[in-house]
Amino acid sequence: MYGNVVTLNLRITEYGNRVLGVIKEKFGLRDKSEALARFIDMYGEEFVEREVREDVILDVIRSVREMEKRKLKPVSFDELDRLCGLKK
Repeated sequence: MYGNVVTLNLRITEYGNRVLGVIKEKFGLRDKSEALARFIDMYGEEFVEREVREDVILDVIRSVREMEKRKLKPVSFDELDRLCGLKK
C-alpha cells in the first residue's frame, strides 16, 4: 500500500496525538500509523518530492561532465546547488 516501510518509535505531543486520532476517524483507518501515512501522503510533497525528476538528474550529470572536461577545481555544495539551478 505504501511501498517500502520503515519502522520507528516516535514521541508526539498530545495535540499531535489528537490530530492523528481525528484523521484516523475521518478516513476510517485502522490505526494512527495509517493516519500518519495518510497525513504524509496529503502534505509531504509540499516539502519533499516523491522521486527525483529525470531532468534534474540529467542536469547534474551534464554539469559534472562539463567540470571534468574543463578540469575545474572541486566545487562546494553551494556551488553545485547553483549549477543545478537549486539556488540563485
